[in-house]
Amino acid sequence: MKMGEVDIEATTEPLLKVEDLAVDFHVSGTVQRALQGVSLNLKRGRTLGLVGESGCGKSVTSLSIMRLLPQPPGHYAGGRILLEGRDLLSLPEREMRALRGGRIGMIFQEPMTSLNPVYTCGEQIVESLLVHSGLSSKAAMDRAVELLDLVGLPSPRERAHDYPHQLSGGQRQRVMIALALANDPDLLIADEPTTALDVTIQAQILDLMTDLRERTGAAVLLVTHDLGVVAQTCDDVVVMYAGGVVERAPTNALFADPQHPYTIGLMAAVPRIDATVDRLSTIAGSVPPPWVTLVGCRFASRCPLADDRCRSAVPPLRENGPDHAVACWHAPIEEATI
Repeated sequence: MKMGEVDIEATTEPLLKVEDLAVDFHVSGTVQRALQGVSLNLKRGRTLGLVGESGCGKSVTSLSIMRLLPQPPGHYAGGRILLEGRDLLSLPEREMRALRGGRIGMIFQEPMTSLNPVYTCGEQIVESLLVHSGLSSKAAMDRAVELLDLVGLPSPRERAHDYPHQLSGGQRQRVMIALALANDPDLLIADEPTTALDVTIQAQILDLMTDLRERTGAAVLLVTHDLGVVAQTCDDVVVMYAGGVVERAPTNALFADPQHPYTIGLMAAVPRIDATVDRLSTIAGSVPPPWVTLVGCRFASRCPLADDRCRSAVPPLRENGPDHAVACWHAPIEEATI
């Protein structure tokens, strides 16, 4: 569906399907497992939130979908990444380059390091358009200005001739969104798109992404650690921990009835204006590093409910309600027990 079309038709088949994805990093003669058995589905016109602490594998998952992990040290150790049935991991690099910036757009975490400092913002959008659309140079520049206007950048024709360092953080992020949307992608991956932005600009960027999804019908994979952002923008949520999926559900269901101890702990740690306690809740311990071999449940070392079975056997991701799956031997769990 092209930009400007309003009617969004939800299909039964996912646009993106990740099946049992495993990623290793070969570092100093050791093999470190970064992702283990990650699976997720994303349909057109929907936003899927990928959440978890830093180091849980969110960005590795998004970079894997784009096939942007450096090899070496990265290595795809198993699984499939299907875009409308085509396995991206098996495509020749030439075909993958055609998809990047074309059918798949990505908003990177830090626009100051993702945008090229020696080219103007307009030139960078024009380059993508020339590669993927076949437009003339003049038509591509006109389209670049149109995109900058679409993402709410003031004086878009003037900004097209500015270099990234001449813009504010929020303006650079808008340029990144315009660049990601340049060729009407079917799939938009946003890796922490509001990092380091003040709350007002964050709200504007999130509203912009929601509006663009509704207008274009693109599927959006939103990588974030902010549960407030998830509640505001996502239709479905996948919760990751230590390189694996521990819970997935529609957003409303997850917030109404979180089932994994890790998810419950994350939600308890969110500051609330109506809180009656002086200290924020925390999750004891830290995410295990990737070079540690985990036996049993990956969250067992930090879980107050962990028993011998948790420490010895990996819990499968089991359905525990309509479209709600959780990898925990103790689910369903009452929040009061955590």
